[in-house]
Amino acid sequence: MTNGYLFREYIGAQFTGVKFSDVPVNAGLSFNFILSFAIDYTPVAQQTTPTPTNGVFNAFWDTANLSRASVAAIKAAQPNVSVMVGLGGDSVQDIVKVSFTPSSIDSWVSNAVTSLSAMINEYGLDGVDVDYERFASGVSVETFVECIGRLLTQLKARFPRITTSVAPFEDTEVQRYYQPLWRKYSGVIDFINFQFYGYGDNTDVATYVMFYDLQLSNYPGSGSKLLASFKTGDVTGLLSPEQGISAAMELQRQGKLPGLFIWSADSSKAAPYKFDYETRAQQIVANH
Repeated sequence: MTNGYLFREYIGAQFTGVKFSDVPVNAGLSFNFILSFAIDYTPVAQQTTPTPTNGVFNAFWDTANLSRASVAAIKAAQPNVSVMVGLGGDSVQDIVKVSFTPSSIDSWVSNAVTSLSAMINEYGLDGVDVDYERFASGVSVETFVECIGRLLTQLKARFPRITTSVAPFEDTEVQRYYQPLWRKYSGVIDFINFQFYGYGDNTDVATYVMFYDLQLSNYPGSGSKLLASFKTGDVTGLLSPEQGISAAMELQRQGKLPGLFIWSADSSKAAPYKFDYETRAQQIVANH
């Protein structure tokens, strides 16, 4: 296992007005922004309660502040920055919870490849992160595996330079879908953005490392791909940023920190955070 130089940050889901240029970027690492989120649901302007569109993805992040022009600008200003897009997420702008709801494998994949290819071209994006957290009733594990696996395979064929990732968390139902996806299609998945911040506030450093090792066994061969993580914002009952920082330092000491990500820039913009943890986390990643 090797230590990496990768830092990633989700941005745009909470509409706090955060801009790429607000976030400190350490020039000594690879920095990935992940726009949150593109979702295959109808636009809010089209109907008040968005509904599934079978793989036709629309932009639901804060496009006013995170526009096509701003993507180009941050990449020009910071050559080590790439911009990805997250797929799915928890909800459509807090209006309705997102569920993975394909009509069929073939139709979903066709629609997803077409709509996401257009989005990648329009925004100049560098990759996709799969973050479905719920699955519609009757959607089999095999359907999810084939839809996502074929989507990533076809996107990589069209855009060989893109980076792909998946974002599971510790939940029996979620793991039931993502682990088989990894087993069959790990060859087209570059990173696992595991949501370690879903663990409780009693997670000390040793326990975090134990959880990390558990996920290494759940996703075999992911040693150079499994990212550590923590969140800012409301962490009541959950792993704190300080716990996340301490755990990342210990993982690095043990030689198993391929990279680190934070959810999210939207929360980190406000007091008391003011991007302090972004700065500290990047220093850990960059200074080994």
